[in-house]
Order: sequence, then C-alpha cells, then structure tokens
Amino acid sequence: MHCAAVLAAAQAAPLLRAQLLGTSRRAMATSLLRVPPPQELLRPLAVPDRLLLGPGPSNVPSRIRAAGGRQLLGHMHPETLQVMDEIKAGIQYAFQTQNPLTLALSGSGHCAMEAALLNLLEHGDTVLVAINGIWGQRAADIARRLGANVHELLKPPGECFTPRDIEQGLVQHKPLVLFITHGESSTGVLQPLEGLGELCHRHGCLLLVDAVASLGGAPIFMDQQEIDVLYSGSQKVLNAPPGSAPISFSERAREKMLRRKTKPPSFYLDMGWLANYWGCDGEPRSFFSLREGLAVLAELGLESSWERHRANCSRLCQGLRDLGLELFVKEERVRLPTITTVRVPEGYDWKDITAFLMDKHGMEISGGLGPTVGKVLRIGLMGCNSTSGNVERVLGALQDALRHCRRSRL
Repeated sequence: MHCAAVLAAAQAAPLLRAQLLGTSRRAMATSLLRVPPPQELLRPLAVPDRLLLGPGPSNVPSRIRAAGGRQLLGHMHPETLQVMDEIKAGIQYAFQTQNPLTLALSGSGHCAMEAALLNLLEHGDTVLVAINGIWGQRAADIARRLGANVHELLKPPGECFTPRDIEQGLVQHKPLVLFITHGESSTGVLQPLEGLGELCHRHGCLLLVDAVASLGGAPIFMDQQEIDVLYSGSQKVLNAPPGSAPISFSERAREKMLRRKTKPPSFYLDMGWLANYWGCDGEPRSFFSLREGLAVLAELGLESSWERHRANCSRLCQGLRDLGLELFVKEERVRLPTITTVRVPEGYDWKDITAFLMDKHGMEISGGLGPTVGKVLRIGLMGCNSTSGNVERVLGALQDALRHCRRSRL
C-alpha cells in the first residue's frame, strides 16, 4: 500500500509542477499589467431612448435593428453575395438608375464623397465645386488634397444655383468635373438638378452630386437627369445605422476612370476592385441593415416617401411660423424636405434650446453647421421619423423651450 502511494505521488509530480508553473506564469503576466480593466466596461451598456430629429443620424426601426443583429457570414458566402445583389438592386431603385457600377461602400457619406472624387480626379485635373454650405467646402478640401485644380462657384448660405450660374462657371473654368450638393443639410437648401447634367455634358464635364441628406426624401432621377456620379449615406432617410454609403457611376464616368494615367490614391476605395467584388463588371466575384433599409423604402415606394417628407416638412414649417420663428430658406421650392432650418430666435442661445429639448423631452435637434453655426436650428424629419406625430412633438418641445430658456435682454 505504501509502495502504491509513493508510485502515485511520483506520477502526479510532473502534473503538479506544470500547474504550479502555469500559476506562476499567470501571476507574473498579471504583475506586468499597469493599466487595469476599465471600470466603465465592467458595467452593463446603457443607451438612452431618444427621438433623433437632428440632421442625422435618425432613429432605426426595430426591423432594421434586428437585421443588424443577424449572425455574421463569410464575405464570399453565396448568401452574402445574394444580399449584396439585393442591395445593388435597391440602390438602383432609390437612385432611379440602371448603371451597372452601383454598390455600397463600407463607410459614411464622407467616405463616398472621397471615393467619388479620388476615382474621377487625377493630379492637375480641373474641378468646379458649387459651394453654398459646408459640403461644397469639404469637397473642395478633398479635391485640393488630391492635387486637383479647384475652382469655387459661390452662393450665400440659403441660396441655390441657377443653370445660368453653372454655365458661367463651366465656360470660364472648363472643368472635368462639377461637384454640387442636392440636399445641403448645413443650410436646408434643396438644389434643383433639372438640366444640369445636359449642361455639363455639352461642355465636356461630368456631373457629381451629393445626395446624402436628400435621398428618399426628395425626387432624384439619376439617369433622366444625366447625373454621372451620385452618392448618399445610410443613416438619414434609409434609417440604417451609419457606416454604409450607396454610390453609382454612369458609363461616361466609368470610361473616364478607365482612361486614368495613374491608379487611384486609395486601394480601399478603388472602384476597379470594388466593382469586381460587387459583381459590377460581369466577372465572378455585413450589409444586412442597409438591405432592410432599402427594402423598407421599396415597400413604401419612392413617390410615397417623397410625398410623406414633403407633407411633413410643410406641416413643420407652418408650425414654426405659428410659433413666431423665421425659416432660414425663404423659397419653399428650394427647402430641403428632410432637414428644416429655422433662425435662432433673437435673444436666445441655440445651445440652451437644444440642451433643453434633450434634457426635458429626450429629443435631439441640432444647431447650424459650417456657415450657419450660431445662426440656425436644424430639425430633421427623415425616414421613419418623418411623421405628423413627430412634427407635433417637436413643435410642442420648441414652444416649451421658448417659455423656459433664458432670454438675453441685450
């Protein structure tokens, strides 16, 4: 019996030594840590329930949130490729285009802006940027970083460009590309696009349009309006989480990219290989939330979506007037139906108003951006947030804010 115990102990010794060594090593590794686990990450995640009526993002419906929680698939699984094909078809519907080179970028609207410019422009190319708000300013900044020859066509914030303005710029500067913003969310202006594509093509120019703030909320017809590059984002009317950016290139724009003398300066945003991955070039080759956002838009119908946004914007504008507030964009026909800008009432600090709505009503609206900082409040009614009920809620909250926020007597 004694011999058996000795033998068992001898056999257990190596295992014991290994366990002690492992414990020692773990203690040593722990002793080397100088940054402890963050205490805030050891608490449950808390996300408040708020009504997002700013210029984006907008609230995400439960159907779209559920799609984002689906199990991941491999990026080359046939089911993933099927979803990508459905997304492509949804974007073609939303843009009203049959362009084969239509896809979604993994990035924000800024990402799409940069992708459009860096794929079209090479060092020394001339681009004319129509600027009546912050998005034209940022497009000009990106184009300069690419080494393009940038000319600016300027209008005061709150105004839009006429065909005459555009033609004068085209004649004077002879650009390869004209950049213009359809829905200028920093000012609330909706830029008419009728005739601009034909005008650009007559002068040998490509038309690049930013529709991040307007897609689904205002009519846009890419093919009929002869737009060469059109892009948007996922987090406004489509009500999907930020991080996906629909974009489409006409055959004319695609031919320009094929004639490049140099490769695009970004590998990740190179439309050559992105087109292959998305099956846009006829060769073999997780956007679940974006897919559902496009599905919701398709089920509602573009024309119904446009009309809903127009009608609720009209209700909001009338309600703001009834409160004695002044609309920033004077002409109704060029008001962006997804984002309404109203001048900050005299004597009030816009930050007090937005903070009051957030604290007392659980509601977000925003101040100005770029040239409208400190001048306006921006109210977004986008996608599922564009309802008559939300119009009444935000008007009631603003009325409450005007009663309770401190007003300067200066």
